[in-house]
Amino acid sequence: MYIVTLLTDPATPRLDPSFVSALRTAWGGGAARALSPGVAVEFPVPDLPSNRWQVWDDMQRLGIDLVVQPADNRRKRMLLADMDSTMIGQECIDELADEAGVGARVKEITARAMNGELDFEGALRERVGLLKGLPETVIGKVLAERITLTPGGRELIATMKASGGYTALVSGGFTAFTSQVAADLGFDENRANLLLVEDGRLTGEPAEPILGKEAKVAALKEIAARLGISPDDVLAVGDGANDLGMLHLAGTGVALHAKPSVAAECDIRINHGDLTALLFIQGYAAEDFVAAR
Repeated sequence: MYIVTLLTDPATPRLDPSFVSALRTAWGGGAARALSPGVAVEFPVPDLPSNRWQVWDDMQRLGIDLVVQPADNRRKRMLLADMDSTMIGQECIDELADEAGVGARVKEITARAMNGELDFEGALRERVGLLKGLPETVIGKVLAERITLTPGGRELIATMKASGGYTALVSGGFTAFTSQVAADLGFDENRANLLLVEDGRLTGEPAEPILGKEAKVAALKEIAARLGISPDDVLAVGDGANDLGMLHLAGTGVALHAKPSVAAECDIRINHGDLTALLFIQGYAAEDFVAAR
């Protein structure tokens, strides 16, 4: 048995009941369950539809995300999330680079690294090198003036924790940002790279070893083992090439507003919904969401 979930951006509800009914009939699905009027709906199907990617492509043109996944073990016991362009709307290193006057160069490197065109660790060292001499105080300025939380993040964390889940923020970015974002959203723990500082200024070097793709995989394994759960009990979400390892290992790996090369390697791709999509695909209805305190 499989569950089909159709969802869209909560800010612009556009799910038409007649359309949902037509797809359910075409796929021989069971009764539909509204998760949020006009925003998300789900229904069971007996088999994996052979034309799901063709239908997925059609849905994308309508601003609708389509997810088909096994019905068993949908609700996960752990969330492992990327930070930059996932839990927040920005790439922190790009924002620091703007303050340092090297924004265009750093953004180019970031884009190529996130698309998998460059080695992540080498690209990070190069970008951090361009920040050498930047006052440490700029980090607080960027946090206060440039960083925005992705919609739905507070509900995602609060709801999973209220259901007994554990939440970890694991980023190829920097602890100066993850510590604040994790505290704001209520994550149980966070891991990231450390920017080295001397005499109040960035040295242009990150602490070694760098937390990259393999470190995210290791974090998933280590935290799951500590909790006494399996990787199949984990929901992982990210958008860049350095997230692919954890997205493939997790029981549910979600490419959220991801780079095309990353999304192409994932079965669950959310391009229109916000972070509440991660609750909908687990079977939570909007009335089940827990408001963040």
